[in-house]
Amino acid sequence: QVQLVESGGGLVQPGGSLRLSCAASGRIFSINVMGWYRQAPGKERELVAAISRGGSINYADSVKGRFTISRDSTGNTVYLQMNSLKSEDTAVYICNYKVAAIYDYWGQGTQVTVSS
Repeated sequence: QVQLVESGGGLVQPGGSLRLSCAASGRIFSINVMGWYRQAPGKERELVAAISRGGSINYADSVKGRFTISRDSTGNTVYLQMNSLKSEDTAVYICNYKVAAIYDYWGQGTQVTVSS
């Protein structure tokens, strides 16, 4: 089992910034992909950004140039730096940990609200 602990959500004004963190513990695999998804009310869950253990990165078109995903030196913590936030970024952000097509773990989610 892999446990994911998220932090960093909150309320921010449009144009502001937030940094999300997700720490993985438990049965850590050397090959994995960690990422952030989000789900807004009435909408489907969507990928925001993902980063592999080797450093390959994928972003949703809607966040390119505004969000940056990174991992710490251990590879077990992933960060999402969110800049120039917009109201449409409001959602529950959920950390994900994938091991090929074998294991798929999810965090509990952290609320991000962008509002004036």
